[in-house]
Amino acid sequence: MTIEFDNSEATVNEISGKDSMHKWLSVVGIGEDGLSGLSPIARSLLDRSKIVVGGARHLAMLPTDDTREKLVWASPLQTTIDDIIRRRGESVCVLASGDPMCHGIGVTLSRRIPISEMTVIPAASAFSLACARLGWALADVETFSLTNRPVSSIALAFYPGARLLVLSADRHTPAKVAKLLTQRGFGSSLMTVFERMGSEAERRVEGVAAAWNVADLADLNAIAIAVAADRETLLLPRTSALPDAAYRHDGQLTKREVRAVTLSSLAPIPGELLWDVGAGCGSIAIEWMRSHRSCRAIAIERHPTRLEYIAENASNFGVPELKIVAGDAPKALANLPPPDAIFIGGGVTAEALLETCWNALGEGGRLVVNAVTVESELTVLQWHSLHGGELIRIGIQRTGAIGSFVGWKPLAPITQWVVVKG
Repeated sequence: MTIEFDNSEATVNEISGKDSMHKWLSVVGIGEDGLSGLSPIARSLLDRSKIVVGGARHLAMLPTDDTREKLVWASPLQTTIDDIIRRRGESVCVLASGDPMCHGIGVTLSRRIPISEMTVIPAASAFSLACARLGWALADVETFSLTNRPVSSIALAFYPGARLLVLSADRHTPAKVAKLLTQRGFGSSLMTVFERMGSEAERRVEGVAAAWNVADLADLNAIAIAVAADRETLLLPRTSALPDAAYRHDGQLTKREVRAVTLSSLAPIPGELLWDVGAGCGSIAIEWMRSHRSCRAIAIERHPTRLEYIAENASNFGVPELKIVAGDAPKALANLPPPDAIFIGGGVTAEALLETCWNALGEGGRLVVNAVTVESELTVLQWHSLHGGELIRIGIQRTGAIGSFVGWKPLAPITQWVVVKG
């Protein structure tokens, strides 16, 4: 089983210089079978190293008479990574569970140390081992690690027929996953928990999520989920424009039809970051993140109750990692990471807001503004005359009761400005 570690704020550029060093750092994947399962190359790298790094479980696999310097992962993890970097140029071997580049320490180290200075030798990951036991094609499975993430981060992948593999944080994770599945209407899903895969103590436990009651699990486990929806479950699409009623809000909600046009105008691309300025209940940021697992968003909102709604909605819709910033824009935008796209759904007339947002965008960045009032529309028109872009008038009508009859009732028209910074 592999472990995913927190991202470091530092980067490879911190320690990479003009002269690339030799490969002084080895990252060796090791399974539950210990040293006997290492390949000749992996064993050679381990034997030649002067310093060995790993968890207490990994270091316990070494011979008792091994007198080399050993580093046990500390908390916070960054402390040990700094210790490794201080030994740059010495022969260091990091022992890691399974595949170090699959939600593992290899990924974290590669953010701080040039890959040209590292040798990575993977073992079979927990995902590969689980697929081999279940007969699943790994390419058809969605994979997650919950070692440093909320359990609700897997909810976005709940749909009938989905197959999920999840690395647990500890022995309590399977029960939390079973509870989440049941709460979201997927209690019929079959869960299989694998413990200590590859060792003589390997165990496999199966059960239906709604009836899950297994407590005697090892901390080292992985969960395979064959997702099945309960009969009454309301299935939500991965596309934009979720039902308005699905959100908790106080009326500050970009309506479904307008939301669909707005997300189309924002044009999310995997890995990109959105600023949702004046986020209301967070619907735009949430649906931006739902478009792809790697899409990121920051919701900026000042109203305390709406901040609570954003957090609740983000968790309910499977994107609990939405970053929420409390405060008034543009002041609250200071020091935020640069965005690829910005949406302003309210407050566009606030002093210096448009200037701040425009300056924050890099070349090719997209800005989408929805204006409802005459004053905000006037501001948008002025900026359009300066920077160009496209103006769209959105008018939506929905049926409603008119006495004993049914008629069309218009929603407030929206003037939308879409512009790409050149």
